[in-house]
Amino acid sequence: MPRRLTLLVVLVVSPLVLLASAKPRARDLGVPFDGKPGALNAITDVAGVEVGQTTLIRGEGKLVVGEGPVRTGVTVVLPRGKANHTPVFAGWFSLNGNGEMTGTAWLDESGILDGPIALTNTHSVGVVRDAIIQWQVKKGRGDGEVWWSLPVVAETWDGWLNDLNGFHVKPGHLFAALDGAKGGPVDEGGVGGGTGMICHEFKGGIGTASRTAHGHTVGVLVQANYGLRRQLRIAGVPVGQEIPEGAFRPDEDGSIIVVIATDAPLLPHQLKRLARRAALGLGRMGSISGDGSGDLFIAFSTANAVPAERGKAGTVQMMNTEDLGPVFAGVVEATEEAIVNALVAGETMTGRDGHVVQGLPHDKLREVLKKYGRLTEK
Repeated sequence: MPRRLTLLVVLVVSPLVLLASAKPRARDLGVPFDGKPGALNAITDVAGVEVGQTTLIRGEGKLVVGEGPVRTGVTVVLPRGKANHTPVFAGWFSLNGNGEMTGTAWLDESGILDGPIALTNTHSVGVVRDAIIQWQVKKGRGDGEVWWSLPVVAETWDGWLNDLNGFHVKPGHLFAALDGAKGGPVDEGGVGGGTGMICHEFKGGIGTASRTAHGHTVGVLVQANYGLRRQLRIAGVPVGQEIPEGAFRPDEDGSIIVVIATDAPLLPHQLKRLARRAALGLGRMGSISGDGSGDLFIAFSTANAVPAERGKAGTVQMMNTEDLGPVFAGVVEATEEAIVNALVAGETMTGRDGHVVQGLPHDKLREVLKKYGRLTEK
């Protein structure tokens, strides 16, 4: 990237990264959840998975298209990390299709994912998709030459806070997210692709969680940008009805992308079944997956090395379908917790034209949970 752009990204992202590391998560506030999480309670509990994010925040006041205010970014998930280009088996599911996830026609046909998954805003899908191919060409993939590529890029709409038509996400921002991707803790809330996102009329964005099941790990990462306040339920409690202050939408508007990773040996048709279960986690939160919502889910497994050598048969492993129950439960539970983590990490943000979206107030959340006998004290 040009030196000026590089400095901008560093100045914008670095303070947020430092803040993110100190943010409480849902369990820290006493929110109860089912299931046993992995060590990090993140998608990166699945060995080899890396996450990278570039956050763009600048400007304030009245919208001037092309100038800002800017509240957007990009998040990437690399199934085997930057250094391993071996494809993975994958499957996807659309609960409601008012959204976009590129590359899914071939994913349905082949059951194979051979690159990163990227999440961004609605009008940046094209540039991010093309930039992934540029990055693959630059880095080399497989035999060192990229003959063709159909990247998976998904979106949610951030136009309430962001200068959506300013096209502020550039190839360099995607390159920075990919090159900076890593394992370990994942920054949550208004970061990366989730920077300008809104969830149940609170500040939303990126959230993650994981579960252990049958000796395997299931990890989930969401870009949460859906739902009305009155619909919101946390731990079965009608939190949105108890905290109505700051609601501003008469009708449901928005979307959610769910990325599911596992090290369980699953084939594409089984992974599609996993992807469907994300809908149940969304339902626990109170979502009805409204007409205007793009609720798109993708699941992949790192267990098998996809046969790649022509003329030779490969060997793969597959879990017995009767053993999938705990894995299904892990997807549902981790999806629910990832969304709550996104809400808990979301901080009040002012965007274009002075639009303000409140962060979920932690003290009020605890009061509501206690009122209904659902607060967990450590």
